[in-house]
Amino acid sequence: MKYKFPRGMRISKLEEREKFYREEFDLVKVENWLSWRDIRNTAFAVIIGRKTNVYLQKFYEKKDKALIITDHKDLNGVLDYILYYLPEGVYYDRNLYRNLSLCENCSKDCWDCENFLGQELAFDLDPENVDCPYHGSLEDKVARKDTVSFCMIEFKKVRKNALRLFGELSKEYKKMEVVFSGRGFHIHVLDEKAFKLSREERREIAEQYSNFGIDEWVTSGEMRLIRLPYSLNALVSRICEPLRPDELHFFDPRFRAKPSFMRS
Repeated sequence: MKYKFPRGMRISKLEEREKFYREEFDLVKVENWLSWRDIRNTAFAVIIGRKTNVYLQKFYEKKDKALIITDHKDLNGVLDYILYYLPEGVYYDRNLYRNLSLCENCSKDCWDCENFLGQELAFDLDPENVDCPYHGSLEDKVARKDTVSFCMIEFKKVRKNALRLFGELSKEYKKMEVVFSGRGFHIHVLDEKAFKLSREERREIAEQYSNFGIDEWVTSGEMRLIRLPYSLNALVSRICEPLRPDELHFFDPRFRAKPSFMRS
């Protein structure tokens, strides 16, 4: 599949991924962003080449899987895994655990486990979820097996939805963060009460805000993983960049969040 993106956005090469994570990936910023949670008890994950089909040949059998990282002591340990796999995407698990080591061989549903402390509420807004006069509806995109490509018409609709959704959520929640995900936006709700929401309450919230073009399975809690801020989205060669809400209106992915290998 050859994807189509706005001007200047493209899949990163393996050597570019390595250059970014060795020279540019800022662990201090990542640690500050995750300061509200215990990194030692946070699971991370990498996906090697599911969408990009760019990967080290020795990882062929693993390229489409989400590889979970649980045996790290700190972010440097996570970085070691990233440099080993050179993945297309890096993620963290929104679940909160009392002791992550107890999860390794656990077969329980997290929501029924005494080791589970809650889950961060998040909203994922991506271009495939909005209609486009050129690329059609989500159903059209699924039918032609391309839910990855997008244009600026779709991006601007997503950006507008993110602004509107942030405004609506601000009526209910106080502590929120917005992150450019590479193709769209993530809104992270960090209010303590949001972590305690039940699965049923999350499903209701997902349904309530579905008209904003969100990925409902993220908000409902079915998908726990979400892109790690400051990591590289190698699908489009853009950094997952946290934003101030007042930056959203004018944010343009053609010119912002570019790693150094795209600026030279």
